Amino acid sequence: MSPDEQVTRIFAIRHGETAWNAGARIQGQLDIPLNDVGRKQARRLALALADETIDAIYASDLLRALQTAQALAAGRGAGIATGIVTDSGLRERGFGAFEGLTFTEVEQRWPEQSERWRRRDPLFGPGGGEVLQDFYQRCVDTVSRLAGAHAGQTIAVVAHGGVMDCLYRAATRAE
Repeated sequence: MSPDEQVTRIFAIRHGETAWNAGARIQGQLDIPLNDVGRKQARRLALALADETIDAIYASDLLRALQTAQALAAGRGAGIATGIVTDSGLRERGFGAFEGLTFTEVEQRWPEQSERWRRRDPLFGPGGGEVLQDFYQRCVDTVSRLAGAHAGQTIAVVAHGGVMDCLYRAATRAE
């Protein structure tokens, strides 16, 4: 099999919990760290994947994803030749004016925009935020590039819920 035909195995991992996740607050690209529960989740992830061969770990450059990746890498020592590589292409969707607000606050302030967001309007982006179809393309392009660099290997990609949603939709060809 030529390198172009070799499959890359990908562990697509969402970061652990943050205080803002627990409070239903939109983080977007704000740099919020893991809370105690999230740090525990990250340690449990590392244990769950301890017997897996992982050739490279990639993470969003936002702290919550990086902290989760660091927990995954911690027990692997020299097993990860490149260490953790951060990639801004793995960042959560930029939610502009929505960032820092709860879902309820968004709905109260901007009911029409909230409806477009919840319907997953591909052409909608919150004020100052990222349009969904652009976000989707960024996520898929980034992970395709990373996978292409590791033909026949296994990589871990640690990112955000929105990124995971895009990857799932791309893999299942869902709209």
